[in-house]
Amino acid sequence: MGTNLFIYGPLCIPVMMQIVAGCRPQEEPAFLEGYRVAPRQPDGVPLLVQAPGEVAEGMLLRGASDEMVERIAHFADAHGLEPASLLISAPEGPLRAMAFRGQTGRWPVAPGNWSAATWAEVAGEEACHAAHEIMKLRGRFSGEALRFRLGQIRARAASRVAALHEQVPHRVGRGPKDPWVEEIGQRDDHAGWYFTRTFDLRHQTFAGMGSPQIRREVLLAPDAAIVLPYDPQRDSVLLVEQFRLGPYGRGEMLPWMLEPVAGRLDPGESPEDCARREAREEAGVALGALHHVAGCYPSPGCSTEFHHCFIGICELPEIGQYGGGLAEEVEDIRTHILPFDRAMELMSSGEARNAPLILSLLWLAGKRSELRGAA
Repeated sequence: MGTNLFIYGPLCIPVMMQIVAGCRPQEEPAFLEGYRVAPRQPDGVPLLVQAPGEVAEGMLLRGASDEMVERIAHFADAHGLEPASLLISAPEGPLRAMAFRGQTGRWPVAPGNWSAATWAEVAGEEACHAAHEIMKLRGRFSGEALRFRLGQIRARAASRVAALHEQVPHRVGRGPKDPWVEEIGQRDDHAGWYFTRTFDLRHQTFAGMGSPQIRREVLLAPDAAIVLPYDPQRDSVLLVEQFRLGPYGRGEMLPWMLEPVAGRLDPGESPEDCARREAREEAGVALGALHHVAGCYPSPGCSTEFHHCFIGICELPEIGQYGGGLAEEVEDIRTHILPFDRAMELMSSGEARNAPLILSLLWLAGKRSELRGAA
């Protein structure tokens, strides 16, 4: 017999339904009286919300298979939605159907109704990439373990969309003639706070032939904004110091690192907005003008992470040490405010071991007179 399902929001869009359900099932228009489809705050996930006098539009899937129900339930679980039996209106009359909705009053919702057109324009491409990754975790994670990964999943999806749409001039490095990459297969190996994927592929070589088949693992990381706060009046910079797993894993005896302010981009957030937010959260600093230093891959041989590096003009307090960071992100941060010359000495002494810090200091050294003259 199967299960009657009432779907709404992105699942009514064919490309998303294909990703989640694994097929394009037969659908018919249906609606739910006394409800509306409202965007959840702050992530925009559509929710069924009780609203007397209103109507929530959706689709009815009659007799959905157990596998389809399980796939849709997994997708709903990733967003914290739970099954409920509701009386819906269909072309042949009212009937009971299962729908996935959030607990009443659990999340704040925005005014107005969720819009498919707005979703497609603002978040559709990113949401489809995120849905692919969510569905790959089916059978491995559920409940809180699945929802714990959602923020990173969405951030990685946003990074992928950004990479697909970047307009980068290729005047020197143009790749081989008639460049191509043949992906033979991939598998996801680890899905914790970080995510690793193994690719099997071949690619065009500069000699014009296909490479041998290559198997390589890659760390799938979101884009990050990195900003070095600089006060041109005081001629001082702000550095943050915190424990880092990279140096610890390498075996350093003192795995605390001096760095610029840094953080991953949230979905829908620009690198500039992220830099300003992180400066407030990590250092309590309000940034003025932002000067773009570089966009770069710190380790392109094994990681997708992409850095958007800035110098942020600001007013800094007196030279000294201060505390910072967000407790909910388990951040234990100490900030250091140093004269520019003292900061530059960190490179010759070997204390500056963070690549974005070195890059930012070198850029600042070349632009410092100009920035101080404009202050």
